[in-house]
Amino acid sequence: MAAREAIRPNDASLGILDRVFKLTENRTDVKTEVLAGLTTFVTMSYIIAVNPNILSTGTGMEPTAIFMATILAAALSTLVMGLVANWPVALAPGMGLNAFFAFTLCGALGLQWQQALGAVFISGVLALIVTMTGLRELMIRAIPEPLKHAVSAGIGFFIMLIGLINSGIVTASPATTIALGNLAAPNTLLAVIGIIITGVLVARKVTGGILLGILITTVIGIPMGVTTMPQSWVSAPPSLAPTLLQLSFKGLFSPGMLTVIFAMFFADLFDTIGTFVGVASKAGMIDKEGNLKGGNRALVADSLGTIIGSLLGTSNTTTYVESAAGVSAGGRTGLTAVTVAVLFLLASFFSGAFLAIPAAATAPALIIVGVMMASSITQIDLEDYGIALPATITALMMPFTYSIAEGLALGFVAYAAIALLTGRYRQVHWMMWVLAVFFVAHFTTEALK
Repeated sequence: MAAREAIRPNDASLGILDRVFKLTENRTDVKTEVLAGLTTFVTMSYIIAVNPNILSTGTGMEPTAIFMATILAAALSTLVMGLVANWPVALAPGMGLNAFFAFTLCGALGLQWQQALGAVFISGVLALIVTMTGLRELMIRAIPEPLKHAVSAGIGFFIMLIGLINSGIVTASPATTIALGNLAAPNTLLAVIGIIITGVLVARKVTGGILLGILITTVIGIPMGVTTMPQSWVSAPPSLAPTLLQLSFKGLFSPGMLTVIFAMFFADLFDTIGTFVGVASKAGMIDKEGNLKGGNRALVADSLGTIIGSLLGTSNTTTYVESAAGVSAGGRTGLTAVTVAVLFLLASFFSGAFLAIPAAATAPALIIVGVMMASSITQIDLEDYGIALPATITALMMPFTYSIAEGLALGFVAYAAIALLTGRYRQVHWMMWVLAVFFVAHFTTEALK
């Protein structure tokens, strides 16, 4: 408690941070926020290496330029989130959306990467318009409380699955789809050790336990041959020129292409809604009326992230579900986001050191955070099958479809259908009916392809 009381508005050194980020009001302090930012950054920093690999595959884009675009898109959009919205969440080019860019837009549809960047820009503008008109915040407010808890739990299960797969604890199986991996493999064994270490630290309520677990696991990985020491600790940031402002809108306004752009927009939109609701409910940033505190500013920052990313030369930038790691570590204000932004900028100089942290060391953090978020399932009345069934569908279909958006869609359709058939339709917000009809149309269209 003493640490929290140390921050007072009249403190010359810390007063400005307290005023800008409202630390005292949110019952937090600088140390907690910085540790939360470090935790979020470490759990999502894999995107620095993964995004260039995905976007450069078959597109002709320069990997080093994508590397720099990834860092700047993440840093600038997260900075906007922290300073404008005062939210403890971070943004970066989204997984799944980058694959859509490379393998659908540039691959299956044959677009030049410059045109694909133009499509990303248009989808970002659409997201901004929907946000500015208040429709996106209305969508969030319309979701009933049990489904919000289900979304939080579902994201928790989804994060756990990502961690289990990244660690090799769970692997693909032709017979059973998934199966237990080889626990004796160095990567997997290190991850198991990391889960034990991180779990003990968190159970003992050690401050920054998740981050400390990642660092200890990384060090243990050195003699195991899993952690590879970087060849160069410091290097100059690469040039952004090959992708900066290279977007093209040629051929993007045909009916067929607009449909594809709308699909990309909606995937980004509902992934973001699911992440926002899940992380915000865990952080206590949803009021009694179901509104996100400062939600419209946060959603605007998220929309601007995609626009910023397209101008720099990367795919849709979105709010990261890994932000839950920082929230679970105590992050409650935009100072957490600003910390993440600064670390992304530093990564451009020390990328070798940051990328030395193996997936086996970050996977335990994802699994532990997943457990924390999955605890939201206890807030749902599982004896009321009218809500228990759609809530369970929402939570479980996120990991089973490997998509927050698809889990959200299936849960919403189930909720509306059950409410209609059990006479509860008057309790359903009109926006939920609109979303349910849209999702039914989406699934119908996909089925007829």
